Order: sequence, then structure tokens, then C-alpha cells
Amino acid sequence: MVLTLQVALVMAAIVLCLWVTGLLDYDRLSEGLPAIGVVGFEMFPPDFRRWESWVAPMIDTIAMSVAGTFVAVLFSVPLAFLAASNTTPGPITLGAARMILNTLRSIPELIMGIIFVAAVGFGMLPGVLALGLHSVGMVGKFYAEAIEHAHPAPIEAAQSVGASPLQVIAHGVLPQVFTQFADVTMYRWEYNFRASTVMGMVGAGGIGTELVGSLRLLDYPQVCAIMIVILAAVTLVDALSGLLRKRFK
Repeated sequence: MVLTLQVALVMAAIVLCLWVTGLLDYDRLSEGLPAIGVVGFEMFPPDFRRWESWVAPMIDTIAMSVAGTFVAVLFSVPLAFLAASNTTPGPITLGAARMILNTLRSIPELIMGIIFVAAVGFGMLPGVLALGLHSVGMVGKFYAEAIEHAHPAPIEAAQSVGASPLQVIAHGVLPQVFTQFADVTMYRWEYNFRASTVMGMVGAGGIGTELVGSLRLLDYPQVCAIMIVILAAVTLVDALSGLLRKRFK
């Protein structure tokens, strides 16, 4: 009976959200969906005539995603050990580290991108900073959870022989969580590559700038071509990420 009531409340909340957001507005959907079909029809055939001009922005996008992921890992590792209950020095440090991760995670990378563009100007640098700092919030959280799930026996063994806190982390924790760290890093790199294509919309460079330019000109065949190029690049990044994850297992 209690479970049935809980399920009913969840379903009622879902239906309410569907109604509030307009997904149950049949008239609006019936008018809007054909318009989407018209735009989709205008995208074909894709126009690849300017493909050579997209090579450099795509390389910039890849570089931005790699640099942003590196920044995320660089700051996430120490924050994760401070935010994990079994490795933090104390409750104050634990709370402060988790607050930093929550803050960085709560600010969308697009907002960070706008802020950094205003601070350091246009180009890839604001995109890297936005992707990197936003990623710290998520990567640090997953790293901390992996650390908290580490088996206590190796940690206690290292402590019993008089190892320092850094030695306990190096010999008792890191060997257990390295694979999880690598998985999270690879997944985040995939995400950052997709997100870096959007960074161009706020002036952070990359293939996103080309996409926005084509959208502003209503050149839908070229928009379609750029989206196909992005899809191909995302597929390659996903395949490479999968190979790297297998390598670290």
C-alpha cells in the first residue's frame, strides 16, 4: 500500500511537470512539429563545400576538450581526497571541499564561458577555463565517491606500519581507485568534447563558431554538414575513449 502510494505520487509529479512545461499542449505541438519538419527538409542535401575551413576549428575543439579535461583532473584529485570522508583531515575540510565541488557543479559551463570571455577575451582560453572548472565539480564528486568505496583493509595495513597520510593514499587508496579515476576521466573527456562545440556560441572558438555563423545566415545545408562532421568526431572520440578505458583496466 505504501509503495503504491509512493509510485502514485511520483507519477502525479511527472504528469504535473509534463503539463507545466507544455508537453501536454497538443495544439502547440501540432503547430510546432511541422515547422521543425520544414527546417529539417531544408537541411538536405548537406553542403560540404567549405569543409577545408572547418579543419582548424575542429582541431581547436579537440584541443579545448583535452586541455579542459586536464585542468579538471589537476584540481579534482586533491579536492576529491579532501571531500572523501575516509581521507579528509577533518570535518571542516570535508565540508569546505564538498561546498567547492557543489558550487562549481551548479554553474553551467555556458555561464562560466560568458564570464571568462568577459574576463580574458575571445578565443579558446575562456572555453578551456569554463570546461575545466565546471568539470571539477563533477569529476571531483565521482573521484571522492570512488575513494570512499575503497576497501579499508589496505588503508589500515598501511597505517599499521606507520605510513604517513600521503603514503597511505599512495599505497592504500590510489591502487584501488586508479581504474575508476581513468573511467571517469575518459567519460568526462567525451562530455567536454561535446560541450566544447557549444562553447563557440559564446565566443570561445572551435567548430561551434562555424555552426553559429551558419545558423545566423540560415544556411541550413551547411548547418547539417557541420553537424555531421561533429557527429563523426564525437564517434571517433567515443571509440578512442573506449580503447583507453580498456587499456587502463
